[in-house]
Amino acid sequence: MSRQIGLRDIHIAVLTSDNATGTVYETPIKLERAISAKLSPKSNSDNIYSDDAVEDIITAFEGIDVEIEVNQLSLTSRAKLQGAKIVKGVLIENKEDIPPTIALAFRSKKNTGKYRYVWLLKGKFELATDEYDTEAEKPKAQSAKLKGKFYPRESDGNYRFICDEDAQGVDSTIISSWFTEVPDESIVT
Repeated sequence: MSRQIGLRDIHIAVLTSDNATGTVYETPIKLERAISAKLSPKSNSDNIYSDDAVEDIITAFEGIDVEIEVNQLSLTSRAKLQGAKIVKGVLIENKEDIPPTIALAFRSKKNTGKYRYVWLLKGKFELATDEYDTEAEKPKAQSAKLKGKFYPRESDGNYRFICDEDAQGVDSTIISSWFTEVPDESIVT
């Protein structure tokens, strides 16, 4: 059994439409260098009782809480994630900014040398957390932390695609195009 030992190549793709006819994304763009990612699926469950015992458990999927950390967040990436704008090199953040709905992708190296590829298909990030420290005797580098929530697409109910590069029967074209476009369900089924 292989284990995950790395994280790299975080990408986002803005979702432009999601309805009964399908889902459309812009071309993915790469964010800055990856440090960590934490995906926490959330669900609600309810016990159904009869004859003085649990008869069944009903579970409903809520979504996935996501925390990612990158080495820095450029003004361009920040504007893209927050729905802000850049004018003459200055990031302008406004209370009326609306973060776009996006898809998020990355790959994680396994101890076999192969990769696990992941796409979260629909979600939004909150405003980026900023931390600043004074320079002292020992330098302390700061990183950028992002929190978001991801949920199922309206078009098909899918919320995540995961592909192991070394899985039996995996189509190599899926891996080679993983970061050039958000995969379509037709290549996954």
